[in-house]
Amino acid sequence: MAYTPMSDLGQQGLFDITRILLQQPDMAALSETLTRLARQAALADSAAIVLWHADSHRASRYAVQTPDNGAQHSDKALLANGPVRHILSHPQALHCTAHIFNETWPAIAQSDIYPAFAHYALLPLAAEGQIFGGCEFFRHHDQPWSERELDRLNTLTQLVAVVAEQLQNHENQAPDYESLSQQRDDFRILVAITNAVLSRLHMDELVSEVAKEIHYYFGIDAISLVLRGSRKGKLTIYSTHYLDETDPTHDTQEADEAGTLTERVFQSKEMLLLNLHERDKLAPYERMLFETWGNQIQTLCLLPLMSGKNLLGVLKLAQCQKEVFTQANLNLLRQIAERIAIAVDNALAYQEIHRLKERLVDENLALTEQLNNVDSEFGEIIGRSEAMFRVLKQVEMVSPSNSTVLILGETGTGKELIARAIHNLSDRNSRRMVKMNCAAMPAGLLESDLFGHERGAFTGASAQRIGRFELADKSSLFLDEVGDMPLELQPKLLRVLQEQEFERLGSNKLIRTDVRLIAATNRDLKQMVADREFRSDLYYRLNVFPIHLPPLRERPEDIPLLVKAFTFKIARKLGRNIDSIPAETLRVLSAMEWPGNVRELENVIERAVLLTRGNVLQLSMAEVAVPQAPVAQPAEVARDGEDEYQLILRVLRETNGVVAGPKGAAQRLGLKRTTLLSRMKRLGIDKDTLG
Repeated sequence: MAYTPMSDLGQQGLFDITRILLQQPDMAALSETLTRLARQAALADSAAIVLWHADSHRASRYAVQTPDNGAQHSDKALLANGPVRHILSHPQALHCTAHIFNETWPAIAQSDIYPAFAHYALLPLAAEGQIFGGCEFFRHHDQPWSERELDRLNTLTQLVAVVAEQLQNHENQAPDYESLSQQRDDFRILVAITNAVLSRLHMDELVSEVAKEIHYYFGIDAISLVLRGSRKGKLTIYSTHYLDETDPTHDTQEADEAGTLTERVFQSKEMLLLNLHERDKLAPYERMLFETWGNQIQTLCLLPLMSGKNLLGVLKLAQCQKEVFTQANLNLLRQIAERIAIAVDNALAYQEIHRLKERLVDENLALTEQLNNVDSEFGEIIGRSEAMFRVLKQVEMVSPSNSTVLILGETGTGKELIARAIHNLSDRNSRRMVKMNCAAMPAGLLESDLFGHERGAFTGASAQRIGRFELADKSSLFLDEVGDMPLELQPKLLRVLQEQEFERLGSNKLIRTDVRLIAATNRDLKQMVADREFRSDLYYRLNVFPIHLPPLRERPEDIPLLVKAFTFKIARKLGRNIDSIPAETLRVLSAMEWPGNVRELENVIERAVLLTRGNVLQLSMAEVAVPQAPVAQPAEVARDGEDEYQLILRVLRETNGVVAGPKGAAQRLGLKRTTLLSRMKRLGIDKDTLG
């Protein structure tokens, strides 16, 4: 019979067992040796070692599952609530049948931790009076341990305790070089990404940098940053796809939030990790992912970007055919998401501050422009004529509504004053009216001034600009000289009036606005529509409620009132004391035609105040005499049998193709140059190919 140490626990037996146990390099080998010794001594069919971790209140178990495989390590919270917790408070040997074990710890009995057994024993492992685990022994046959066998198991357990304590001390003291190296690499990645993203204050730059860094360090090919848009229920998605390693594609789009995976993260504020299959019910963005990546199965990781308790957005990472979302990478990506959230918060704050700053600058400029022009107008509506009475009744009628108003009248009749009166009498008067002169703005800048632009939208656009439509939200926008708006810009104006939404230049983000439009022009829009110089649909949209302002010559009874008001206002501004106006002066001024209307009258009075010495207005009739316009030549008419095409063609030939000027075809035909050019284009006449 072969010698087995456990058959004789004398001095030599204990020495041999101790030597064998001390040769084991780790807990897994120790548990395997314990099982072998217990079997050799016929004390148990199998054995295991359970260790208690007081710092985490968890337990580790080392056992040999079958004779063919090695020892396995289990680390589960379930073990912490099993027999090992019992011996912590009852430091004596525990032994029971399988039936009692199953009743006492049913959760463990139903798990796959323990093999089938008939009898169970657990003896405590102790060091310096503290229990740190136990040795488990199992018998498959229905014969309990005798007292002598339990004594032998206790002796064996004490020897195992000495070795297990040494192994634990060695593990706790020995540095984990692999773990330290991983921590160092993770720290370097975290610092590099943090430095790269925190300096980006513009959202497009931030998104691009985030995508570049995550792709570089993790090899992830589809990176998206998802933020809630300005419109309710909408998401703004900034995406980068590395279909081509050297030339990634960048895209910004708006999508509905409902039904998306992002919506789930917004609701739970927890990371979401899943495999996405083509057969899954997909929102449009996830469907686009499949189309972009050739309908491959993708693993998606959605990380919430938290700022305190506020969820700013979601970092969405997608990868095909490559497992990158390991537990170690996920832990690092969570930390990266925290840094990205700080950068997003900074960028959003900068964006809001910049927007408010630009809005304040634009509002100040517009308000300064408006205040500077108030004095050059006439402060209040002056007039008792029947013609002005009709106008004021129309103003009173239309002001409470939100209807578009078109003010028609010659230059200088006071169209802006009427527009201001409409605004002041409306429910929008708590905010200032925004105005813009379409004729005073270069055509190339008109669109930017109306709708605003993003940084980089065109050469010279170094900063974001808030447009007049955005400034006039919840207020009124006065577009003066709307007849001078370029034809190519008119559809965009029509769309804002119909849809109440627009996009800044260089952006595809829709901005909602609530603006009441008041337009004015001194041109004949109806004729411009006929000449195809103005869009008919825009004309009908503007012409909802037209107000015709009469020229000054049609209300001469108002001229004395205007003269007196202008005289006293201008004299006060210039520090003069003028308290009398000769009746003859008023009679002469009332009899004049005033082609420049009220504006011309005001300029004449200002010049007279400047030249007056004393307190009686002095006005030289020679200074106000207006040179007579040359008598217009009668317009060329069609000869017998000539239609419009033949008439224009004949006059162009007679003027050698000259369109403008005193001897040009437009003058001969009694048309404006632009009107003639429009008709030539419509009729297919090219002046450079005249026969």
